[in-house]
Amino acid sequence: MLSYRHAFHAGNHADVLKHYLLIELLDYFNRKDKAWWYIDTHAGAGCYALESEQAAKTAEHVGGIDRLWAAEDLPEALRPYVDAVGQFNPHGRLNFYPGSPALAMTRLREQDRMRLFELHPADAELLHQTFAGEQERVLIRKADGFSGLRGLLPPPTRRAVVLLDPPYEVKEDYRRVVEVLGHALQRFPTGTFAVWYPMLACPEARQLPERLAALGVENWLEVRLTVRRPARDGFGMFGSGMFVVNPPWVLPERLENVLPWLVHRLSEDDGAGFDLEHRIA
Repeated sequence: MLSYRHAFHAGNHADVLKHYLLIELLDYFNRKDKAWWYIDTHAGAGCYALESEQAAKTAEHVGGIDRLWAAEDLPEALRPYVDAVGQFNPHGRLNFYPGSPALAMTRLREQDRMRLFELHPADAELLHQTFAGEQERVLIRKADGFSGLRGLLPPPTRRAVVLLDPPYEVKEDYRRVVEVLGHALQRFPTGTFAVWYPMLACPEARQLPERLAALGVENWLEVRLTVRRPARDGFGMFGSGMFVVNPPWVLPERLENVLPWLVHRLSEDDGAGFDLEHRIA
C-alpha cells in the first residue's frame, strides 16, 4: 500500500517523541569512537517543507514541534533535538522539519553509515535528493524495509540503531513489525532497535505493546505519550509510543526528567499523560 505520505504529519507530537529519542540514542552511540550504522525501514522523504500543500493541509506541526521551537523554558535535555531541527532552519523561522534520516545525518561521523529504505516512489526520489552527494556514507533502497532489513544484520560494525517506523495504515503492519523484530533479534541480539507505534482505538494498536513485550527481550524500555483523551467515535491518534530494545542505561532517567514537561507543553486536554516502563540489566 503506497498511499501514506508522512508530509501530512511532519513535526507532530508523535515525531517529537520519536525524534527526541532518536537523538538520544545516536548521541549515546557517539560517546565511543567505534563506527555505527543507522538503519531506517521506512525512511520517508527525508525532509519536509512545513508550508507545502501537504503539511499545511493538516498543520499537525502546530501541536508538535512548534510548541518546542518557541518555548522559553525548554529543558536542556531537549535542546540537542531542537537544535538539530534548527540546522534545517538557519534563519530562525521554522520552515522545514527533518525526518528521521535527516536528523540521524546530523549525528553521522565519517566512520558511520546509514542504510535507508523507502518504497513510495515519490518519497524515494525525494530521499535521494535529500542525500545527494552522500553516496559513500548513505545507501538508499527503493524497497520494503521489512523485507530488506534481514540482509543487513548483523552490520560489519556490530553497532547499530535500527528504526522500525511503518505507517500502520494496514493491519498487516502490526503483525509484520513484531515478526520482523523477532527475526532481527535472532540475527543481531545486541543491536538497538526502536519501534514506533500509534495509540489508536483499534484492537491491533492496543495489542501491539503486549505483542512486542512477549518477544521476551532481556533489556527494553517502553514509553507512551498521550496528548488527549481518545475520541468517543474511536477515530484518530491520541498519542504514540516507542519500544526500545537494548536502550542506553541512562535513558530512563533522562526521560523521567523530560516527559512531564512534554505532557504539559503538548497536551490538548486533561487526557494527556505518559507511561514509562523499562528493564535494563
